[in-house]
Amino acid sequence: MTNALTRLLEIFTAPIEPRQKNWQAVERDLGVELPADYKELIHDYGGSNWDDYLYILEPGCPNENYNLLEWAANQAEDLEDLWQFEKKPAELEIEGSRVIPWATTDNGECLYWLVRPGLEPDQWTVMVNEARGDRWEHFPVTCTQFLASSLDGELPSNILSSMFPRATHEFRRLGAA
Repeated sequence: MTNALTRLLEIFTAPIEPRQKNWQAVERDLGVELPADYKELIHDYGGSNWDDYLYILEPGCPNENYNLLEWAANQAEDLEDLWQFEKKPAELEIEGSRVIPWATTDNGECLYWLVRPGLEPDQWTVMVNEARGDRWEHFPVTCTQFLASSLDGELPSNILSSMFPRATHEFRRLGAA
């Protein structure tokens, strides 16, 4: 278990029922291996909502609106279309770099892994894109480090809502819509 996941468990105890996934099938469908900390996050918390704002995407999420595989396919297509008109973030100018979504917000911001050639999934960092805009932020942390540090106020973002995190944390596992 990572230090960040341990911090999350201190912030909010995980639900009793772990979520089991066929990660080989998920990774085959995505065409890429996923970070171990994300797999642990999904196992412990599943697709989830944090502080009534941040939604963690889950492969095969019971709430189909937060299915990681669908988000990944849709975002890849949407971003390729967008970058015909807008400049790519500098972090994506390296040949073979791409982003894969792992979370979203109720305002429409999207949180991505920055995938670069030569980096293992556990070395992927986080990029945040504002809703309906071209601003991006890069955070040199893993997804669970980002979540834990955001929830305890150690990692401020200029894109995410100023109302996040809440003083008293809320958590809800996503079920069927």
